Amino acid sequence: MPLKFAANLTFLWSELPYLDRFDAAADAGFEAVEVLFPYDIAAMETQRALTANGLQMILLNAPPPNYTGGPRGFAAQPDMVERFRRDIVRAYRYAEALGVSFVHVMSGEAEGQKAKQTFVDNLCWAAECAPDGLTLTVEPLNKTAMPGYFMCDYGLAAEVLIAVDAPNVALQYDSYHAQMIHGDAIAVFDEYSPLARHIQIGDTPKRGVPGSGNVDFGTLFDRIDSSGYDGWISAEYHTDGRTGDTLNWMKRS
Repeated sequence: MPLKFAANLTFLWSELPYLDRFDAAADAGFEAVEVLFPYDIAAMETQRALTANGLQMILLNAPPPNYTGGPRGFAAQPDMVERFRRDIVRAYRYAEALGVSFVHVMSGEAEGQKAKQTFVDNLCWAAECAPDGLTLTVEPLNKTAMPGYFMCDYGLAAEVLIAVDAPNVALQYDSYHAQMIHGDAIAVFDEYSPLARHIQIGDTPKRGVPGSGNVDFGTLFDRIDSSGYDGWISAEYHTDGRTGDTLNWMKRS
């Protein structure tokens, strides 16, 4: 089966107003999109844009950010457990309203065994109360982009997933972060793909257009295809100018 590509509308068509990005994605041939933090727009408005363009929304991030300037993500912070459990419910309401399949649970900045246990406990709790059909994901983020971020290694992600041991909690693989953290995005995919339920792509070192940096996307796409992965591969990269001019990589996949 051909690989299925989705558009991350937090990154792509950032030159357009938020709601216009759905039109642009559909015009470019995408059938699915994701938005990292859609919370400052009424869910009804996003749903209207999805429906008008025949698009499926597949992912959002959680917990919602603190609008008074707080961190994006605090699921591994021991002193934020009550806040996490309150706010994840809000994320679930958005996910249900928008028909989202995946919620990426962000660990936030933390370190040490206590942070790890807090993250595991929060994921266990969140998995138990998640709506039917929703999968929670754990994604390692590199410390160049996210200094101090707890979930910063694929081995650590595997340890957390083993400890949680829930069918609705899985790995989110990202070629940009995998390459930045471990130096070989393909080797990371080969090792951890059995745990992955969602994939995002961007090139290194600046999360650029696929083919602009250090990741061998031809080989990576071959490995994804041969692995039997049949989910979405979301394009999540920065653009310089018009997003529509950056999509030639899709033709070579």
